[in-house]
Amino acid sequence: MGPAPQALGRHPGAGPELRLIEVYRTLRSGDLNGALDRAESLVRDVPNFQLAQMVYGDLLLARQGRLEQLGSVPAQLATLAAPDQLSQLRREAMVRLSALAESTPAQGVPDEFIALPPSTRHAIAVDASRSRLYLFENTPQGLRLVADHYVSVGRHGVGKTSQGDQRTPLGIYFITSRLDAAQLQNFYGAGALPLNYPNEYDRRQGKTGNGIWLHGVPPQNFARTPQSTDGCVVLANEDMHRLLREVAPRSTPVVISRRLQWVGRGESEEAKRDARDLLDRWLQKRARGDTQSLVAEFYSRQFSSGGADAQRWSRMLETELRTEPQRRAELKDLSVLRWRENGEIMIVTFGLVPKGQRTGTVRRQYWGKEGGQWKIFFEGVVR
Repeated sequence: MGPAPQALGRHPGAGPELRLIEVYRTLRSGDLNGALDRAESLVRDVPNFQLAQMVYGDLLLARQGRLEQLGSVPAQLATLAAPDQLSQLRREAMVRLSALAESTPAQGVPDEFIALPPSTRHAIAVDASRSRLYLFENTPQGLRLVADHYVSVGRHGVGKTSQGDQRTPLGIYFITSRLDAAQLQNFYGAGALPLNYPNEYDRRQGKTGNGIWLHGVPPQNFARTPQSTDGCVVLANEDMHRLLREVAPRSTPVVISRRLQWVGRGESEEAKRDARDLLDRWLQKRARGDTQSLVAEFYSRQFSSGGADAQRWSRMLETELRTEPQRRAELKDLSVLRWRENGEIMIVTFGLVPKGQRTGTVRRQYWGKEGGQWKIFFEGVVR
């Protein structure tokens, strides 16, 4: 399992987070007064940055020789302090520092990203263990990490299973729309990018709930502590503004993982070839028009799509494949993502263009392994 990428070289200018890191670096060098000057400047410029305020207080106490631990408070104020909030601020300091200090193998990508078409301009991955969101640009040479941001997740952590459990879901999702600040209450800050939770795999597992978004923070806050949301992934407003500007609804995948596993591009290429071979076999079988054989070989007995089971889906396919152009369709803009927790699934999205036509439908399939064989347990049109 690879570590997360180093962030320092990817942040233009000196944002509040990097300024906070410089406070710690200055303190580590033994320059307490210099660290205090930097902290004072930071809280003056960003007064709603709670962690910076805590660090500034720490340094004032340190100068008086009274600092016992990170997030310490004077004894006379101890009864007024919120222990949980202080604990969360200490954790915020820890995760910000550790994420920014680690590095990853050159050209590494999260294991979930197998293939993305040129029409998908960006991809997002969230590492809950590091409270970090990574933004990738999809280039002709592959995914390139362009930014990463501190995030907050659910009050009770990750692994959402039911409505109201205050956990952030784990899995692969897609941004469904873009909501600007003018459309929302101040609570959501700069805006929001809703996700398609629960996805078809979640539904298959009986998971419930809705309204999982990437969104900003109220104007009076700079950020939220690591575990403080009702299940959404929450960013500072300046970071959320970047996502709102750059990422596109419908096509942008969002991976939310307990801990990302970073792999080299060679491993992704091998998985991409295997997935393409599987889809080519499915497409060739589809071209023959024998729907019973197609369903028996490639579709799960537990298949479900909009109320259609495998038997009904076979009849629907038979109607669809009555014409030669429909049978001899081509795949365009292929996207392949995989999720490996409690088994392995693939989420495959593509344009299905009938022979002789310029456009077709955008389809999404969920594949899972049954008895060692890949089977489709959901297929539908992306609206």
